[in-house]
Amino acid sequence: MNAPKANTRRARPVAGSKLPDVRLTHPERVVFPESGISKLALAEHYVRVAPWMLPHVADRPLSLVRCPEGRGGPCFFQKHPPPGLSERVERFRIDENDGPAEYLVVHDVEGLVSLVQFGALELHVWQARKDRIERPDRLVFDLDPAPDVAWSDVIDAALLLREQLGQLDLESFVKTTGGKGLHIVVPIDRTQTWEQAKRFARAMADWLVRFQPDRFLAIMSKAKRTGKIFIDYLRNERGATAVAAYSTRARIGAPVSTPVSWKELPKLPSAAAFTLTNLPERLAKLRTDPWRQLRGTRQALRASMSKALETAKR
Repeated sequence: MNAPKANTRRARPVAGSKLPDVRLTHPERVVFPESGISKLALAEHYVRVAPWMLPHVADRPLSLVRCPEGRGGPCFFQKHPPPGLSERVERFRIDENDGPAEYLVVHDVEGLVSLVQFGALELHVWQARKDRIERPDRLVFDLDPAPDVAWSDVIDAALLLREQLGQLDLESFVKTTGGKGLHIVVPIDRTQTWEQAKRFARAMADWLVRFQPDRFLAIMSKAKRTGKIFIDYLRNERGATAVAAYSTRARIGAPVSTPVSWKELPKLPSAAAFTLTNLPERLAKLRTDPWRQLRGTRQALRASMSKALETAKR
C-alpha cells in the first residue's frame, strides 16, 4: 500500500476494504515500526474485526494505551477522555471516591476508528456494562506466566481452570492476551456486586494455589514468580480492566488479543500467535465465532460456590 501524500484527510480505504467517514491525521504514520504497519492499516483492522469485537466492547467503559507517535514513541495508559476526542465516542460519568469522572464508551465502528485517530494501540474494558455499572457480567482470570514457564504449562493451567469451573457448572471461554498468557472469561448473571464477584475470583485463584502450589501463585510478588503462573483475579475489581477481545497490543509484531475455541487452544504456538498480519486469514477461514455462545450464556454465581472453594482441600 502506497503511503498517502496528504498529512491530514479523510481516511481512504485500500482496495477491498470499507472505512467509515472518520478523519485520520497522518494516516501514513507507521505505528508498529517493526512490522511497517500504518495508522490507516490499524484503522482498517478495527473495521474488519468490528462485527466480532463490538459485542464484547460496546457499552462498556474502557481505558486506552495511547502511543500518539506509534509504538516506537512514548506510550501511556489513559482512563479519561483526552481533549479533542471525537463526539463519536461517548463520555460516561462514573462515581469515584473523589467524585464523578468521565470514562470512554464506544458503540460502533466509527468509535473504534476515532480511538485509532487519537493514537490508541490498546483498548481495555470493564467487566460490566454502563446500564448496570455496579453489577459485573463477566469474570476474567488472567494467567500470567513467569518468563521461565513453558507455554504448554500455561495451556495446561487454562484447561485445569476450565475443568474446575465446570465442576461448579460454570461455562468459560478463552482468548490469547497478545502478550505471554491467556484470559479465561466467565459470563455471569448481573446479580452480584463487585465484592461478591471478586470474592469468588479470589477463592478460585486460592484453590488453584492450594491444589498445585509449585505451579501457581495468587499474589503479585516478583520474588516468588520464578517457575510459576500468577493467577490475576484482581481484574474483577470495580474499575479494573482487561484488554479487549480483538484489541491490538503495543508490542513488537503487532499482536492481537484473540478469542479461540477450547479445541484449538492446545495447538496454539504462543499467546501472541495472532497479529495484525495473520488475523485476517484466520477470520476468513473461521466457520463460526469461537465466542458465539458467550453473550447468550447466563449463569448464576452463588455465594455457596465461594464458600465451597474456600473450604475445599487439595
